[in-house]
Amino acid sequence: MENWDEVRTAYQVARKGTVSGAAEVLGVHHATVIRHIDALEQRLGVKLFQRHARGYTPTEVGEDLLRVAQATEDQFSQLLSRIKGSGTKVSGDLVVTSLNSLAPRIAPVLVAFQAEYPGVVMRYLTDDRLFRLEYGEAHVAIRAGPAPEQPDNVAQALTEQPMGLYASNGYVAAYGLPKGPQSFGSHKFVGHEDSESRAPCFRWLSNNVARENVTFRSNDVQALSLAVVSGAGIGFLTPQEAATYPELVEVMKPLPEWSTSLWLVTHMDLHRTSKVQALLQFLKSRIKDGAL
Repeated sequence: MENWDEVRTAYQVARKGTVSGAAEVLGVHHATVIRHIDALEQRLGVKLFQRHARGYTPTEVGEDLLRVAQATEDQFSQLLSRIKGSGTKVSGDLVVTSLNSLAPRIAPVLVAFQAEYPGVVMRYLTDDRLFRLEYGEAHVAIRAGPAPEQPDNVAQALTEQPMGLYASNGYVAAYGLPKGPQSFGSHKFVGHEDSESRAPCFRWLSNNVARENVTFRSNDVQALSLAVVSGAGIGFLTPQEAATYPELVEVMKPLPEWSTSLWLVTHMDLHRTSKVQALLQFLKSRIKDGAL
């Protein structure tokens, strides 16, 4: 139907039986109601109502049209109720994104959140690309690096992710441990494929280790961790990740300049919704408890 306003007007006339009754419900002048009915009948080429002294009575054709109009009106009202209620419920799809390397830390916390809110369908998407929150690709993004600056996003500091230098027992048995930066030239390192990586730990590596000594390189942080565990050389892992590999030896304790800031990022249109707020508060509480 080209003009829902006219159909809706006809529906209210049928319900109330009078032009004045429909005008009151719709909040318009009675002349508007008459104009809508006349225009709709002219467009359809049929009479929808019999006019009489007591008001308007739908014709057979009018009854058919108005049954559809009533069903549509009812469905629209139900939709509005669901939309209104969804803003106060912690349920439905909740899309969270982060870098692949954060998955071992983030996934268990999201499972714990879902245990508290079983109505949530958790969708955890990991990728090196930035998901476009303004296009609805995610509700919450956990991002690493400098403070995000997109104007329509809300960014909140979550925590600092420390990094340490580690090597496997096998590597240490073969090459020993460096006595300091002055002996880095006699060791093999595991580093990022991109020598211009913005990650603080890899920037430090570029500034302190000759590129020819970075003998295993990858653009996948998890692959770099596994290379260190497998004995390819000395490389960076988070202390939490390193603790899961008993075969690793700490080469250098985490330095402040190696750490990476983690941020919670949401789009301003979704930031205040109940499920987003519930997740943000849950993540912050886990930081305080030392569980993240």
